[in-house]
Amino acid sequence: MPDIEHMPVADDPRMWSSFRKNLTLFLVASASMTAGFAVNIQNPAVGEMEQDLNATSGQFSLSISVFILVQGLLPLLWSAVSEIKGRKLVYISSLGLSVVGSIVVATSRTMPLVIGFRALQAAGLSAVMAIGAASLADIFDPVERGTKMGIYYIAPQLGPAIGPIFGGVLTTAFNWRAIFWFLAIVGGTNALNFLFFFKDTFRRERSLTYQNILRERLSEKPRDQNNSSSTSQQEHTINLADIKISLKDLNPIEPQLQILRRWNNIAILVASGLQFAFGFILTYTSSRTLSSAYNYNALKIGLVILTYGIGDIIGGRWSDRELRQRKAANGGISFAEMRLKSTLLGVIMLPPCILAFGWVCQERVNVSAICILLFACGFFSIWQYTSTLAYIVDANVGRSSSAVSINSTFRGIAAFIGTELAVPMQDGLGDGWTYTIWTVIMALSGALILIVAVKGRGWREAAEAQEKHRQQAKE
Repeated sequence: MPDIEHMPVADDPRMWSSFRKNLTLFLVASASMTAGFAVNIQNPAVGEMEQDLNATSGQFSLSISVFILVQGLLPLLWSAVSEIKGRKLVYISSLGLSVVGSIVVATSRTMPLVIGFRALQAAGLSAVMAIGAASLADIFDPVERGTKMGIYYIAPQLGPAIGPIFGGVLTTAFNWRAIFWFLAIVGGTNALNFLFFFKDTFRRERSLTYQNILRERLSEKPRDQNNSSSTSQQEHTINLADIKISLKDLNPIEPQLQILRRWNNIAILVASGLQFAFGFILTYTSSRTLSSAYNYNALKIGLVILTYGIGDIIGGRWSDRELRQRKAANGGISFAEMRLKSTLLGVIMLPPCILAFGWVCQERVNVSAICILLFACGFFSIWQYTSTLAYIVDANVGRSSSAVSINSTFRGIAAFIGTELAVPMQDGLGDGWTYTIWTVIMALSGALILIVAVKGRGWREAAEAQEKHRQQAKE
């Protein structure tokens, strides 16, 4: 068996010019921000959409929960396809789907049609979230990946942060349909940018998914017993190149199972899912409270929710600063679990901020208190959220797109369940007790992150050794 993992890499993306790398970063970040936009841009228009479409609060929340569920599940498919056909094809085709979904939603006259084509929109945008980080892992070495990932993560943070503002402005200036025409235009622009300016970053030599399929195909080929050791390595490499791998060879489940066999991954995936669900539900339930209890219009709601997004952005920068300090203290050497250790302050401070926010909303305190606590929740929660995203990439070298996609699945399922429960909980228990429950959930999520920060390196290295042993046994 040839040493596939050490095959020469043609046109190595990590050897590209700084301009080409930064252009790739810009394209991926821009598309990711669009996906972030689409998640909660409609929240400020909740009242107008329900009235215009004669929809109930349950139907509106279903449109959100279905969107996030589909956005979470489809990356399993997109990431698997990207490991065979490359990243560029996935970006262009998926963004095209999102444009179609946006146009149909913009012209819909019934809520069921909105729900159905929001799902199509989510299916398209999910690919960007799934393979964006993987594309950057393709082109940046680990020593520079932290900084570039930090820049990239501004986009998913910025999207939800300013999405409500755009939703509020568009709804106030025009109507709720303008939101989805805007998403169609932005999505189409992104698709054209990838078509003309994006150079595919995928290289099969670095993909464990591709290599494993190749090994299986090689093991199925009959061996020529008369072929002696005189066959040169160069000839063997040419034979490898002649093997064609297609989507029929793809098993999208196996790469995900490899991720789920590691305890450190499972713990972080659960924590990441809960963190995402909290941020998603916080902006939605806050919008409902501001609309019903404070009688705010779409623009005012967007401005208030913006404080949470600002907290996200500043908190993300602070988290990177903590990581740099820890790396410097460790002689400039970092490892996957190091970023998790920088979340300690966020883990401690987030639960009391959530608790205070819930009871401030319950007692209808002045909106300035809501703004301050939304900022605090964003500031402390993003420490944990971005750290789980970075960790799932760094701890699964060679499977970055699969790791990100299954992370999206956990997030989508958690947000779907949370959103479906949000309206009955908020209406039945009130803001105070609803967020008391979320205080406990976020405390448990933070505990999982700290456990992996302490135990994860040992779990990960033991799992890597077992995987290597199983692969050697197969060969």
